[in-house]
Amino acid sequence: MEPLFQIKVTCICCEQSFQTSRVRPSLKKAVKTDTDFCSYFKTVNPDFYVVRVCPYCGFASTENFSERINEKQKAIYYDKMGSHWKNRDYGGERDAQDAMECYKLSLLTAQAIGEKDRVVAALLHHIAWLYRYEGKKEQENRFLQFALDAYVRVYETESGSISSARLMFLIGELNKRLGNYHEAVRWFGRVIHDKKIVDAAMIRASREQWQSVREEMTGQGLELPEEMIESGA
Repeated sequence: MEPLFQIKVTCICCEQSFQTSRVRPSLKKAVKTDTDFCSYFKTVNPDFYVVRVCPYCGFASTENFSERINEKQKAIYYDKMGSHWKNRDYGGERDAQDAMECYKLSLLTAQAIGEKDRVVAALLHHIAWLYRYEGKKEQENRFLQFALDAYVRVYETESGSISSARLMFLIGELNKRLGNYHEAVRWFGRVIHDKKIVDAAMIRASREQWQSVREEMTGQGLELPEEMIESGA
């Protein structure tokens, strides 16, 4: 059985229909997942096929984009990107380079139309993962920082409408990965100590990463944050 199957999509910008590939659900089981939810797969990577790129106007979106855009957004998109688009079809099989191109197109599209911060944050985070797969640490960290900044904006503006426990954990985790240990501890601590949070998985993960930060800081001879000393963690 082929790992990919085709679905029909209607572009919300030019309203043309096109085909794009998806990975069969039976092949979506990850063999490993990093602490910031980056997943690894035995065969084909479903993340390579998340972005849908219209071959006619280049509008690149994911299922998390708004279902429709207004005429002003369309005009801005065409001015910034659509008018320069050379017809290219990403509807078939994609390699790592294709996936990167699709995600960066989607990021530019999201920024052009003023898509929500949480959509932009997820795209930035996925681009960091693509660099991680390739072992490009400097570029990975660059995009992790962009993603972190975007997630903080999401927390400040949208936290009431999404899972704040997962969001706070991610902000802590990206700070940890970038070596911002004191900030990481602060965010993990929020998840652990906020009585309104009942997400057991995120509380457990935050406790584990809190302890991991302690071990990393101790191993590097760094002074522990006050929260750790006071709690005796």
